[in-house]
Amino acid sequence: MFIAMNHFDVNPERSDEFEARWRERETFLSEVPGFVRFALLRGDEPGAYASHTVWESREAFEGWTRSEAFRKAHSGARMPEGVLRGHPNVRTWESVLEA
Repeated sequence: MFIAMNHFDVNPERSDEFEARWRERETFLSEVPGFVRFALLRGDEPGAYASHTVWESREAFEGWTRSEAFRKAHSGARMPEGVLRGHPNVRTWESVLEA
């Protein structure tokens, strides 16, 4: 299992707008071999969010980043000015133990 997370620092006054953009966008993830699931996570601290995707393997995730589905999902996906406070921080995780 491989997990990719984008951490976002969202202007708390614009959290509803941030969440709505995610709800309304097409992800095309289901088109990609090796995709398992997606979640948008809201943290305890105001404005803390993470997108969380689970993949069968690192290779499946890397295939997604090179795919037409990735390009379609990210074309025009920019947030309006002032929604984010800084750039997203990408972190990846590879499973060492599962129960």
